[in-house]
Amino acid sequence: MSSKNTLNFFFILCLGCFMSTVYGQEKVSKFALGASYGLGNELKNRNYSYTNRYVKGQLYYSLKKTNTIEFQVLLQPEINFATHQLLNLYFVTPDEPNFEEKRARYTKLKDIKEYVLHVGFVARKPVSESVSIYALLSVGPLLTDTETERLSKGFAFSDVFGLGISYKTKQFTLDFRPNVRHNSNAGLQASNAGFNTLNYDFGIVFPL
Repeated sequence: MSSKNTLNFFFILCLGCFMSTVYGQEKVSKFALGASYGLGNELKNRNYSYTNRYVKGQLYYSLKKTNTIEFQVLLQPEINFATHQLLNLYFVTPDEPNFEEKRARYTKLKDIKEYVLHVGFVARKPVSESVSIYALLSVGPLLTDTETERLSKGFAFSDVFGLGISYKTKQFTLDFRPNVRHNSNAGLQASNAGFNTLNYDFGIVFPL
């Protein structure tokens, strides 16, 4: 799926959420559905460059709500479009097989697609009738389509910690979430240095 088609899907999803809200405003539900767009960069280092932009679906389920805090489970399918380049060729050491060929290959700029399914836990605190702040911790399986010096092609994991703020209207909720993400494969494959990024999510959520 191209990035243009993915963004079209993002807006169609938002429209569908809006229509479901219009025709079901009187229905009380513990579920909410939304989508978000995000972008980020690697946490600064001398070894590599990594930039990313992504779209996520978001399905919230409210576990427990009191006057002071709400606990939610969050399911987030994600497609991530990244670019990566090895900057420090000596990161690939001479004791690795075919290290010269790997250095030449890894130092080229690459486009990477990642497919992720995050399962998260949210602790949310209302600040006013419209505004709430929250903390998010999520983890999920990841499939990457490109081998790099830091992460082997195929299966890995994505871990995210974020702090966010939401603004609620009668029809929808706007959301902003700075977050830190770590991708690695827990030693299941040879290359496992992983990627660390600082990201910013911009989302919209509709009650169901």
